[in-house]
Amino acid sequence: MTDDGTNSGELLWDLDEGPARKARPTLTVDRIAKAATTIADADGLTAVSMQNVATKLDVTKMALYRHVASKAELVAVMTETAVGTPPNLKEIRGGWRPKLELWAQEMRRTWQRHPWIPAATAGSRVTGPREIGWTEVAVGALEGTGLDGAERMDAVFLLSGHIRNTQSPTTAGTQPWSLDRTLNPMISARPERFPSLVAAAASVGNAPKDNGWEFGLIRILDGIAKLIATRRRTKA
Repeated sequence: MTDDGTNSGELLWDLDEGPARKARPTLTVDRIAKAATTIADADGLTAVSMQNVATKLDVTKMALYRHVASKAELVAVMTETAVGTPPNLKEIRGGWRPKLELWAQEMRRTWQRHPWIPAATAGSRVTGPREIGWTEVAVGALEGTGLDGAERMDAVFLLSGHIRNTQSPTTAGTQPWSLDRTLNPMISARPERFPSLVAAAASVGNAPKDNGWEFGLIRILDGIAKLIATRRRTKA
């Protein structure tokens, strides 16, 4: 809890409601979050500490604690601020597929701007309305498709997992071996043991590598489309 008795969840939800609470005129939760985000964008989440953020803002560490109670709460506020407002999918024409394509592309771009987000959003934690809003609009895009609520949620979480897995070669990507400068030569030097991998890597050549992003996105959307078609035939 913060020093005024507010817990982490309330702090996240208060970001969208009214002016930020201030311990003094020059320091706000928003300023703290932006300073911490700048550090994380440049040097990773591990570089974020209450002391480093205080130094960047030229305040004492105790001044930060008047707004955020811990690093965990700070990371929660950073995440809620960094994810931003979800796209308005209601304005996208053409049905559910172009809506989810845009949603996935926008989320991926957000995570690329802030590559620490996958680590920050892993595990059980407090989430705020902006982050939840991304799930809300994606699930809403599948309304009227014939999928039930559980299937719509599963489809969105499947897409979210694909974005996480292909965010970068360091976040459990689908093809990390093909991008690893150390591992790739080790595999290539042993064609008798890894013939399929060596042949597959050779066929890729100098083509741009996106860690399986485009391939996976299309396959997932194709699978959702097939399920929707099945549901519609069943109800016909």
